Amino acid sequence: MVSERFASAEMAAEEIQKMSVEQLKGVKEQADMEVNLFQDSLNNIRTATSRLERAAAALHDLSLRPRGKKMLVPLTASLYVPGMLDDAEKVLVDVGTGYFVQFV
Repeated sequence: MVSERFASAEMAAEEIQKMSVEQLKGVKEQADMEVNLFQDSLNNIRTATSRLERAAAALHDLSLRPRGKKMLVPLTASLYVPGMLDDAEKVLVDVGTGYFVQFV
């Protein structure tokens, strides 16, 4: 398997040496686009991880509250309505893009 990779790397090196400057620019642009795509994906994963960590912390805080506790429930980022905690052991968490996970 290592020898196959080495052989394909040698073939790739030979092909690169045969490319024109314009072809090499195209390869570089494609590689740059792929790097940017990977960077965006990594940033999205980091954002999702951060949201899940905040959700876990909020769930922990919620589990410490007594049943029947009055609280404000967010409907949007700036709109809250009064509510009452019924069961802190059974909640829905927004994990993004319209998906919710029920924690039991």
